[in-house]
Amino acid sequence: MSDYPIPIAEMRERYLALYSGAVNDVLRFKHKMHASCLPSVFRPLRDEMKLAGQAFTIKGGPDLTREGEFELRAQMLEALHPDSVVVWDCTGDTITAQWGEVMTMAAIRAGCRGALVNGIRDTRRILEQDFPIFHQYRSNAGMLGRFRMYHYQKPILMGEIIVQPGDWIYADIDGAVSIPRAIAYDVLLAAEQVLGKEQEIKGWVEQGVKPTEVVARGGYF
Repeated sequence: MSDYPIPIAEMRERYLALYSGAVNDVLRFKHKMHASCLPSVFRPLRDEMKLAGQAFTIKGGPDLTREGEFELRAQMLEALHPDSVVVWDCTGDTITAQWGEVMTMAAIRAGCRGALVNGIRDTRRILEQDFPIFHQYRSNAGMLGRFRMYHYQKPILMGEIIVQPGDWIYADIDGAVSIPRAIAYDVLLAAEQVLGKEQEIKGWVEQGVKPTEVVARGGYF
């Protein structure tokens, strides 16, 4: 069931037609949100990759314990829902890979649309599956005995942003943005209007309109 006037799948497709700068501008100027960007260290595995979907949140950190770790990871994968984006709070880990080939396979079968995570491995196999991932680094060190997932689908802290389960995540080559669930549809409509306005502004510039006149007409740079 959707909380919005349109299906979740349609919202996702329309978000994918946007770019992160437009989404960020709407959040800053229309909704007065000073901060909405996730940490800038996250980069797409391929430049053209985009993320759009509802946040499925995961919290973990460096940890030597092993008991029950595989079982919890399996439960998490079974809990993934269609049009979700997995968002990992890894507590600053810079060593281990929290995501790999087989997790990608399971996530795709669940309808998950991508992941934002600190470390990955099996990179070539992930690329072959064309699964959108935003990551900080690549590592051959697996999680077991080095990193532990603590819980999932609870609020997490990503830089200065609290991400709630069900919030919307949008990410492209310029970075990732978190959009509160309650305003995600309004943000979508407003960002689509921004794209339309920018087409008009670019037309003025191409016609040779002076920058001061562009601003006088309601444009911006």
